[in-house]
Amino acid sequence: MENNKIRIGITQGDINGVGYEVILKTFAEPTMFELCTPIVYGSPKVAAYHRKSLDLPTNFSIVESAANAAADRLSIVNCNDDDVKVEFANPSAEAGRAALAALEKAVEEYKKGLIDVIVTAPINKHTIQSDDFHFPGHTEYIEQALGDGEKALMILMKNDFRVALVTGHVPVSKIASTITKDLIKEKIRIFHRSLKLDFGIGAPRIAVLSLNPHAGDEGLLGTEEQDIIVPAMEEAGKEGMLCFGPFPADGFMGAGSFTHFDGILAMYHDQGLAPFKALSMDEGVNFTAGLPVVRTSPAHGTAYDIAGKGVASEDSFRQAIYVAIDVFRNRLREKEARSNPLRKLYYEKRDDSDKLKLDSTEEEI
Repeated sequence: MENNKIRIGITQGDINGVGYEVILKTFAEPTMFELCTPIVYGSPKVAAYHRKSLDLPTNFSIVESAANAAADRLSIVNCNDDDVKVEFANPSAEAGRAALAALEKAVEEYKKGLIDVIVTAPINKHTIQSDDFHFPGHTEYIEQALGDGEKALMILMKNDFRVALVTGHVPVSKIASTITKDLIKEKIRIFHRSLKLDFGIGAPRIAVLSLNPHAGDEGLLGTEEQDIIVPAMEEAGKEGMLCFGPFPADGFMGAGSFTHFDGILAMYHDQGLAPFKALSMDEGVNFTAGLPVVRTSPAHGTAYDIAGKGVASEDSFRQAIYVAIDVFRNRLREKEARSNPLRKLYYEKRDDSDKLKLDSTEEEI
């Protein structure tokens, strides 16, 4: 990292949405370059079109690769044909291809070690579909491309308010059959580890939401709580993870109980994200936990309804940059702390002196 600045790889997302607007507004602030070196994967011509249309002051350099990026300005790696067309608010196949090309290039350069983290601008999940992209969203694509066999966990967060999902982009009709004891345990483990490693929480407290209304009302409204969720929590507890619940989702959120926990595990997408976005949409961040790569994204989507109008807020995107930087630094500190662990010290058995034998080894004792 040049000058110890984290190199942020940013994918342009859907060129007909608000992606470039929030990117350019974020890096119109010079102090951002004191924190990181940003590299956008996309199209310089498209970026220039957005800048001119929205009358934004942000300057940028065109580079062949992140390896050529300057430390004190925005750089753009060209991933698209020069004639790619911008049509604000139009979900076009051309925009989908442009978004995928940028994402593929960012993944390629991450694998080469040219960028440290990835921040993705919003995509249209329909227009990006192709033979090379057949995933419900960014999370699943990045899990396959950069996961090294690890499983991802979607976390929506704002400061200490963190909501993770057992099931993500799954049709409502399939939620109940998808949820299993092993799946819940897997998500609790990933969540627990991320809260410790990525956010520096020593003993994370995780609240688990129920699937059914009123937590099933002792089986009257469903038995998933008794048959699946509680057994999963009990087994996780035996492994040293602090889990509480299952809580009925409506009362838990409505009463503000979420403020007493480090993380909330929701059973399905809208159960967790509807209240989260109602409370924290403007500065919310989508963080992909559980993977070797640090990836974040703003909590909002392409926002076609305001694309090209110059009124999109960059707060969520800026927070996505901050979270990526913080998590990357936390992981570095954890790695450094574990690289030179203290030697184990042993007492010599059958020795009345009660002194530590600093030169002893476990095998000798």
